[in-house]
Amino acid sequence: MKQKHLVSLRDYTRGELEEVFDLARRVKADPGAYAQALRGKSLAMVFQKPSTRTRVSFEVGMFELGGHALHLGANEIQIGRGETLADTAKVLSRYVDGIMARVYSHEDLVEMSRHATVPVINGLSDLLHPVQALADFFTIFERRGRLDGVTLAYVGDGNNMCQGLMSGAVKLFVKSAAREAQKVKTAPPVVTADPMVAVQGADVVYTDVWTSMGQEAEADARRQAFEGYMVTPEMMAAAAPDAIFMHCLPAHRGEEVAAEVIDGPQSIVFDQVENRLHVQKAILILLLGGAAPPPRPATLRA
Repeated sequence: MKQKHLVSLRDYTRGELEEVFDLARRVKADPGAYAQALRGKSLAMVFQKPSTRTRVSFEVGMFELGGHALHLGANEIQIGRGETLADTAKVLSRYVDGIMARVYSHEDLVEMSRHATVPVINGLSDLLHPVQALADFFTIFERRGRLDGVTLAYVGDGNNMCQGLMSGAVKLFVKSAAREAQKVKTAPPVVTADPMVAVQGADVVYTDVWTSMGQEAEADARRQAFEGYMVTPEMMAAAAPDAIFMHCLPAHRGEEVAAEVIDGPQSIVFDQVENRLHVQKAILILLLGGAAPPPRPATLRA
């Protein structure tokens, strides 16, 4: 992999993303073979936002690769008292082999990557969520056996999850979906205000919360704005017969998705959860300079 940081999937080629998927598949199949891949390596995890899946998957991932992860809350380090992000990135670079940051402003990630001399990984920003998107595409490939030509319909807010999925879909030739029920066909999105039109014949139906962290004051207004966008059994029935449902979690049942959908047989949300671990382990090995992986097998092309 030529890239030093993982801030946005837009910086990556299809080949580089396939390299992540190929390694993730091998790590998932034989985790013991990589138990010492990052022996002696450390990852600083900077959190401005609360986290369940991101924190646990990165921390456990480093442990299972033989490395060590440090949880650094914003109020536990000096950025909480006014130290610049540039200085923080330079300081951490002298101690650790990589930095994963979960922040409010995407510009904070960009600033850290400019000044860090070690890899910086975007664990979520207000603009993008690339590690989740990579795990999602990996999960789709596992379930569908291909990514080329798969149609993904995203219903809901045009948030960081939506933007991350669009970025990856264009790279991976997925016919993708985007905010407020739009469809992307490996190029500019085609937007529709009718979610039933968006999901028609889709292979994957995806949604996320309508109110992200930091937007709590807008919750009531957002519920009104997205009335009619809840993913329901009727909406899933309009998709392809073997369509799958995805959500990055946490979910609000009865708001952006009906309980019958997220807890039903078409839902693969917990496969997405598990694959965060395997995909991020692959990212960590590739970016932090872990033990060389075995020869690369077949690509994701159909």
